[in-house]
Amino acid sequence: MRSVAIGSDHGAFTQKEALRRYLETLGYRVVDVGCTGTEKVDYPDIAIAVCRRVVNGDCERGIILDGAGIGSCMAANKIKGIRSALCYDLRTVINSREHNNANVLTLGGPLHDASQLCDMARTWLQTRFAGGRHMVRVNKIMAIERQ
Repeated sequence: MRSVAIGSDHGAFTQKEALRRYLETLGYRVVDVGCTGTEKVDYPDIAIAVCRRVVNGDCERGIILDGAGIGSCMAANKIKGIRSALCYDLRTVINSREHNNANVLTLGGPLHDASQLCDMARTWLQTRFAGGRHMVRVNKIMAIERQ
């Protein structure tokens, strides 16, 4: 996994910038879809931009940050092919990958310090899907889109 789309609203711009720089030092190709400053933007627009990069195959995974992560997660999960997980600690980060094969991570940027955000993102990007019995459930989740 070497490419990741990243985006944030204005409330998590500072955290996105720190996370983007960190991921680049780890060797990831980071595609920053915005925002570009602290001017007001709507988080659904950013969520759509990140998810489109994942769905079209330009990036293997995506990370979205906003004030709490909730709204971005809701918006992301409306997009066909996206399994977005709102995570708030390392246990939920690992679970989202091992059990749910999440392809987008949403985080409440201001709820964590830069070190925590970097640790959660790195762990999420490095954690593999366990497959097996979890695949049945992920397939059921994806089948909902086809109904």
